[in-house]
Amino acid sequence: MGNNVTEFILMGLSQNKEVQQLCFILFLLFYVILMTGNFLIIMTVLRSPNLSCLMYFFLSFLSFVDICYSSVTAPKLIIDFQVKDTRISFVGCMLQLFFSRLFGCTEIFILTVMAYDRHVAICKPRHYLTIMDWKFCSLLLVFCWRAGFVHAFVQTMLTVQLPFRGPNLIDHYFCDVHPLLKLACTDTYVAGLVVVANSGMISLSCFVILVGSYTVILLSFKTCSSEGRRKALSTCASHIIVVILFFVPCLFMYLRPSTTFPEDKIVAVFYTIITPMLNPLVYTLRNMEVKNAVKRLWIKRLLGRNKRDPDRKFSVLEQPQLYQFPKMVAENSQ
Repeated sequence: MGNNVTEFILMGLSQNKEVQQLCFILFLLFYVILMTGNFLIIMTVLRSPNLSCLMYFFLSFLSFVDICYSSVTAPKLIIDFQVKDTRISFVGCMLQLFFSRLFGCTEIFILTVMAYDRHVAICKPRHYLTIMDWKFCSLLLVFCWRAGFVHAFVQTMLTVQLPFRGPNLIDHYFCDVHPLLKLACTDTYVAGLVVVANSGMISLSCFVILVGSYTVILLSFKTCSSEGRRKALSTCASHIIVVILFFVPCLFMYLRPSTTFPEDKIVAVFYTIITPMLNPLVYTLRNMEVKNAVKRLWIKRLLGRNKRDPDRKFSVLEQPQLYQFPKMVAENSQ
């Protein structure tokens, strides 16, 4: 069976012209906020000595992945709202599939690594520097990239070898695996099982690890003072919110047989655009250290008040938001 499809046509989110114009303004605004917020997080972490600990190192890496992930799909979506020709070449479609899988899977693993970092910081604060040294954290990030690459390679190779003989209308705003399997001119039952075993099980396994990690953290609060619990919950709440916004749509999309639903496009918007846009807002609003660093580096500078005190570089255990409260908790519980 040959493959005579050289391009696909993306049907987008809606065919209604008025809705398209509204979506163009809305998603353009979302993308600008997404790029600005995540770039601001990266530059703030890089330029603030007070944010030199590992938690913020992982946060800046998450922001970088968010920028890459959304840039795979959002620009094409925004442009398609304004043009009649929404075609994408076969090669371009496969590349979009590959990079969306790469950055999406990498984000899943980096969120899991961040949860492990919090678990060690809260439950084993005295051993934190021994366990989470820079060499080990660098190896974790390399693992995230390699795991994302293997996942993306498997998904793309699985899709490329399928025969596409028409039609070539993709009922989605980007080249995702389920809509492409629907267009394949062959039985895709086995391919659908591979998708569930690959994408679905990765999402489910990491989600279970995250839930287990935060369950252990919450149970450890029983021996803490009320002030210690408040500080710990405030710090972890932002990560829990991001995990829910990202993982629930992913589980809905990929932990099921290879079928498509009308709701899929709206659900996909959450983990490709909405969550990456909200990540910097959630972490900034919930984290006093990041807020203070943003004010010190950017807001005062924009307002012309660039007179700031020299930054004092804290050690890891002196970080007031994450690494100081385990020490305070231990002291208050004695």
